[in-house]
Amino acid sequence: MTSADFRSRRLRIGVACVGGVVLASIFLLGVGMGPPSSAGLAVAQDEGVSEDAAEIPAPEPGDPFFEEAADDGSWVSYINPRDEYREPYLGEGSGKICVTLLNEAGEPITGESVPDTTATISTGESLEWHGDAEPFTVEFPLTEHYDRPFDSDQFGTDPDVPQGDGYMDSHCLEWHGLPEDETVEYGAVELEGEHADDLEVVGYVQQAHEAWDTDVDPLEDAVAYDEVGGWTYETDASHGQVVAVLQLAGDDAGSGTVAAADDSDDDGLLEWPIIGGVLVVVVLVTLAVIASRR
Repeated sequence: MTSADFRSRRLRIGVACVGGVVLASIFLLGVGMGPPSSAGLAVAQDEGVSEDAAEIPAPEPGDPFFEEAADDGSWVSYINPRDEYREPYLGEGSGKICVTLLNEAGEPITGESVPDTTATISTGESLEWHGDAEPFTVEFPLTEHYDRPFDSDQFGTDPDVPQGDGYMDSHCLEWHGLPEDETVEYGAVELEGEHADDLEVVGYVQQAHEAWDTDVDPLEDAVAYDEVGGWTYETDASHGQVVAVLQLAGDDAGSGTVAAADDSDDDGLLEWPIIGGVLVVVVLVTLAVIASRR
């Protein structure tokens, strides 16, 4: 073998070594970072909520907690342990004050993630006679403090359900027997306890003088307390309801998921220059070794 042939062979071996180093580094990079598409898919499947939806079906006819429903399908009523009739009964004035708690995705929850926390609403003089009023206090988690966490289906619609979407979502104070010209007033909800800072008051959904229309969105249709605060009954329009809407503080489900995905992508892009620099150093060192032996 001539000297030229020997140098050529060594050069080919060197190139092969460099190629092997590069391929091995790329392989290790792939193992370390994982497939980007899989990571993105995992983030998209994670709704990013602190507590899963409660998904408690509404009682159906025959269930002991099903009370009654209107013949025309305009309303349905469920047994509520906080429903009281005034004595003496002064008229047909009735109503509800409710609290609903949502996770970051806007789904009803029982508050397992915010224990030892309360939501309190002052109910005023008109309801002083009610055993659960003045004030109306809701303790979280509902599953620990009450036999039934929810008593109402206040939001959503379903063609197979007289009123609501078929899933319970609210914890309510209910009454009957007020004069038909009575004024009902309530205060802004106050949050106290260990996780009060983890909750935010979205607003209030109030409907007066008619049966509750569940075709409303607890997030989009909630308004500030200054726009509500009570109602005055009218003859033949002696019903009123309000729901105070609370939500776990934090990113919305959609924006939270997108943010997580963006952060993951940014981290990956930041790693590439570092790894690329390491590869360049490896290649240069290898070539230097080969050159020194020529």
